[in-house]
Amino acid sequence: MPPRPSNLRLYGMQERADHLDFDIRFEGARDVLARPHRHEYFQIQVSIEGGSQQLIGGSMRPFSEGHLSFVLPYRVHVVPHPPGARYAIVNFDQGFLWPDLDVAPLDLEDVPIRRLPELAPFLFQEHLDFHFAPDDFGRILGWLDELATLNQTRRLGTTSAIRGVLLQLLGLACHRHEEKLLAQAGRHRGQLSRHDALQRVMAYVREHLHQEMSLNEAAAAAMLSPNYLAHLLKKQTERTFTELVTERRLERAKELLLTSSARIGDIAQQCGFGDAVYFSRRFRLQVGSTPRQFRAAGGSLRSPAGPSPAKAAPAAR
Repeated sequence: MPPRPSNLRLYGMQERADHLDFDIRFEGARDVLARPHRHEYFQIQVSIEGGSQQLIGGSMRPFSEGHLSFVLPYRVHVVPHPPGARYAIVNFDQGFLWPDLDVAPLDLEDVPIRRLPELAPFLFQEHLDFHFAPDDFGRILGWLDELATLNQTRRLGTTSAIRGVLLQLLGLACHRHEEKLLAQAGRHRGQLSRHDALQRVMAYVREHLHQEMSLNEAAAAAMLSPNYLAHLLKKQTERTFTELVTERRLERAKELLLTSSARIGDIAQQCGFGDAVYFSRRFRLQVGSTPRQFRAAGGSLRSPAGPSPAKAAPAAR
């Protein structure tokens, strides 16, 4: 698989499709995107022949003949297509299939599948494999041909016909994988994927506390888009990325002050603060004492009173 990039490209329909609402293409129509990326629209990829694996969010999943891949907007992914592979790619805008869905793309994981069952394959692609038996896959190939024909000759009522075929395809995916989708929905409740994503981010932060780090770098390391990570942190922890990193650095500094005899300046460097003066200033703002006073008091000094955040960030272990 290709390496994780430090800057994930975001594509719009105008860059990867001939129409801004719906489009379908087969192998050879456009260049293959061989590096992890994200896009603003929904995507379905179909492995007709050949194929290998796909990277979706933080998971590696099979993508060989008979598999379909369902990609949410802004979800980091890459589906490599080896030389000679045959495949189809369907792209569509959220408003094309669900014009009345008044949920922002970054909040789609909060939509109950009972409300919108055909959204389920997109929500749980990171956790499930969507493989189809030959008879079902033959039906899917027929629908792809029908979609391609309709898309080439758009007339009055064509978009309604495309929606109908697309919903049949999604309905089949839900029927054949119903038990697993419902099980995931029961465990998920919009939280499992976000929890996993936050854990990947926190692991990156822990490993790089001594270095400069940015939201973009953390997002790339966790296989998230930067805007999704910023949205996720604000929603789940009520913190920005900078606030979260600073909090973790100060927690680590307090630990080192109490468990080591390292110099204040060395602790500042180990925890990613540029110099001891800046470290002391930030420490005093947070804890209410200087690092030296905190160490001398054995950590018994209390933080200054202030509003407590409504939600806590994941524990840094």
